[in-house]
Amino acid sequence: MLCYFTYGRLFFLTGLFLLIACCCAFAGPKSHIVYFEGEENELHVYRINGTHPGKTLLIIGGIQGDEPGGFLAADFFADFLLEKGNLIVVPRANFMSIVKQERKINQDMNRKFLNDDIPNYESKVVNVLKTLICESDCFINLHEGSGIYSSEWKSEDKNPQRFGQSIIADDSVLISSNGQKTVNLEEIAEAVIQKINQQISDPEYHFHFNNHKTMHPDSIHKEQLRSATYYAYKVCQIPAFGIESAKSLPLEQKVRQHIYAINGFLEILDIVPQNPAIDLKKPEMQYMIVSVNDAIPVVVGRMQHLKIHKGDTIKVHDVVANYERGLSVDVIGLGNTFNDMKNKLVVNESTRIEAKKDFYKCGSIFLDVQSGPSEKKQILQVSDSSDIQALRYKLKINGTPVIVDDNEKVQIKKGDKLIIEDVLSGKIDPSKYIVNFKGFVGNIQNNSGEDRGYVIDTAKDVLMRQYSLDKKGLQYQVLTTLNGKTVGKIFVNIQSQSSKEMQGEQKKQ
Repeated sequence: MLCYFTYGRLFFLTGLFLLIACCCAFAGPKSHIVYFEGEENELHVYRINGTHPGKTLLIIGGIQGDEPGGFLAADFFADFLLEKGNLIVVPRANFMSIVKQERKINQDMNRKFLNDDIPNYESKVVNVLKTLICESDCFINLHEGSGIYSSEWKSEDKNPQRFGQSIIADDSVLISSNGQKTVNLEEIAEAVIQKINQQISDPEYHFHFNNHKTMHPDSIHKEQLRSATYYAYKVCQIPAFGIESAKSLPLEQKVRQHIYAINGFLEILDIVPQNPAIDLKKPEMQYMIVSVNDAIPVVVGRMQHLKIHKGDTIKVHDVVANYERGLSVDVIGLGNTFNDMKNKLVVNESTRIEAKKDFYKCGSIFLDVQSGPSEKKQILQVSDSSDIQALRYKLKINGTPVIVDDNEKVQIKKGDKLIIEDVLSGKIDPSKYIVNFKGFVGNIQNNSGEDRGYVIDTAKDVLMRQYSLDKKGLQYQVLTTLNGKTVGKIFVNIQSQSSKEMQGEQKKQ
């Protein structure tokens, strides 16, 4: 799993790209269309038309949510201004899987373009993407691939079955069904590859053309018969390519390579951009706009506390941050799995609302539940301090969220998988705490004592018995410290009782 620190580093880098001053010429019209607005699978499509007519390039990122290099690169092009030609940009085709950092939710979205009739949210998104593909003159799908592609077997991580560092096409040539149009896909890909490789100093990471020969009887990639690029090739009969940077590369390097590739296709298609400035910055939430019991919304700043009463209904209307796209919120302990933006939720216990830019946590506000019934015309109080002293924690046991109070005992079974997700309440930014499972090391290379986010698999030999309270490996403690001082703790008991029976005794999300 890509850690938050790695993602955050990307936005601290300066000088990664040259900043180019914007031209003063006027650009053609731009539009931003939102499909399925208010739903978890909300889809944002950006159209940019140049002042002079030309070909249309479709760029899709984030069709598989664990490949951030693609959707972060696509972001830059959603803000382009064009002198000639047109762009259609879908930075985050599968936002739900991006938030979860998973390849898929129900089905792999890139395997639903042909011969699939299973209804789900992926189908709704794919139907929109199909229309966009057939409107375009060329389509590129931004991905990250395992290993490094090589036409010959060189190692387990570098062979013909790997995808990384390649531009993929479904065949070397596209011939229209009426035989009147022939496009040399390999020639186009090689021209773009040459442009990319000029900017990659290490030959080991040069790009290569990867011909999947998808419709050939001897193809080793028959799964691609249901992919977006094959749909473009077979149905829309336009040139289509998958851009695959290697998953193992640093995130900023993958973003950069995707940008190189897109620039190459723009040049070949004679789509002329106005020169944009590229500014990589750390995502930071500024404030949320929240209403309580359908009253007039209030502005709650980063790390501020909104005082409400038990049973009040809250709704997050919007998040304002230094990025416009890829924003979601999580009302911890309540709501949906993916995004609680614009959802009405009843709050009975103090909690925290966390904002994310894609999967990166970029800010929080606190909901402090006060005693006593809610008044009909209550005056909402927003403050920088909290009356809530005790900590609360969000855990996951075998994927099921569990809310735990300070000093509470958590009962699990040998073989269960436990994740300490975060601290819910308290008086300060949760990132300032260190939450340490005594007897477990989350990061062996850098043991800082911080164990949030790591999978504690009790089926494996990952717990050190000498640190257990009973010295038998059956009872452990999780300590929360601030500046070296213990400010909270919970206990984890590993027993033989079934996990399902025990979780019924605990507070659940």
